[in-house]
Amino acid sequence: MSLTLSAACCWIILAAILAAIPSNDNHWRRAYFLMLIGAPILVMVYWNDGILFGLAFTAAAASVFRWPLRYLWAWIVRQFARRPE
Repeated sequence: MSLTLSAACCWIILAAILAAIPSNDNHWRRAYFLMLIGAPILVMVYWNDGILFGLAFTAAAASVFRWPLRYLWAWIVRQFARRPE
């Protein structure tokens, strides 16, 4: 197992631990921290281990960030749904 895959597995474990701890801000501060740490790991997984492992880690990260991704998707839909007057 490569170093980047090990880092990706540690990131997933860290995300699970952080999700289990109660939070006053609905875990947003932790989500920002995980995004900051996870983005370079994601790029390195694609770079070092190929597209299949990269897609697997992308799916794992998307399952961790399901609510932020839903909010992002809703915001994008609202931006394109606005009709110019």
